[in-house]
Amino acid sequence: MHKLTVLYPEPTDRAAFVAYYEGTHLPLAAALPGLLDWRYSVEVSTGPAGEPAPYFAVFEAEFADAEAFRAAMASPEGLAVAADVPNYATGGATVLDYAVTGGGAS
Repeated sequence: MHKLTVLYPEPTDRAAFVAYYEGTHLPLAAALPGLLDWRYSVEVSTGPAGEPAPYFAVFEAEFADAEAFRAAMASPEGLAVAADVPNYATGGATVLDYAVTGGGAS
């Protein structure tokens, strides 16, 4: 499995971020070819001592493998997703993609 994780720092306007993200960006992301599953949160918890979290929101997507992920991002849908990020992510975004190995229920 291959995973995409996007971390969003605090935006200029939380309400505007959430409205655009949920109403426009997530439907674009959901249309990525080869996408197996996705999830997101705009409720990132504070640190153990109550310090602010370094990120406001997180998005995760799963693909069968790196090739499926790369094909999705090179597709017209993937290009549209990437081009849309500046429309709402005023704090920018940190993008990670990686192969998932190991793990399982204990």
